[in-house]
Amino acid sequence: MTTDIALFAGLFFSALTSATILPGTSEAALGALVAKGDHAVWLLVMIATAGNVIGSIINWALGLSIDRFRDRRWFPVSGAALDRAARWFSKYGLWSLLLAWLPIIGDPLTLFAGVMRVRFVPFLILVTIGKAARYAMIAGGASALASMLS
Repeated sequence: MTTDIALFAGLFFSALTSATILPGTSEAALGALVAKGDHAVWLLVMIATAGNVIGSIINWALGLSIDRFRDRRWFPVSGAALDRAARWFSKYGLWSLLLAWLPIIGDPLTLFAGVMRVRFVPFLILVTIGKAARYAMIAGGASALASMLS
C-alpha cells in the first residue's frame, strides 16, 4: 500500500512538473506503470491528468499577474513577444486550450490564458479535456504495446 501511494505521488508530481517550465517525464512514468499492469489504467490516467491540470492552473495563475512584471529589465520575455503571443491567443481563442497538452506550445498557452484573463471554469474544462485525452492515448498505446510484447 505504501509503495502504491509513492508510485501514485511520483506520477502526480511528474505530471505536475511536466505542465510547468520544470522538466517532467509524465508520459514515460504513465507508460511504464500501465505496461507493468499492477494498477487500474483509469486510475493512473486520472492521477496523471490531475497533476498535469494542476500544473496548468499554476501557469494560468502566474499569467494573471505577469503584466505587472513585463516592463522590468530582468523579465525574461520582451513586451513585443508578450504582445505577439496575446494576438495569437486572441486570434485562435479559447478553444486553443484544447491543445494545452502539446509539447512546446502547451505550457505557454496556459500561461497566456491567464494573461488574457480567461475565466477559470472554461479554462479548467478545456485544459482537462485535452490533457485527459492525451494521457488516455498514451495509456492505450502502452497497454497495447505491453500486450504485444507479452
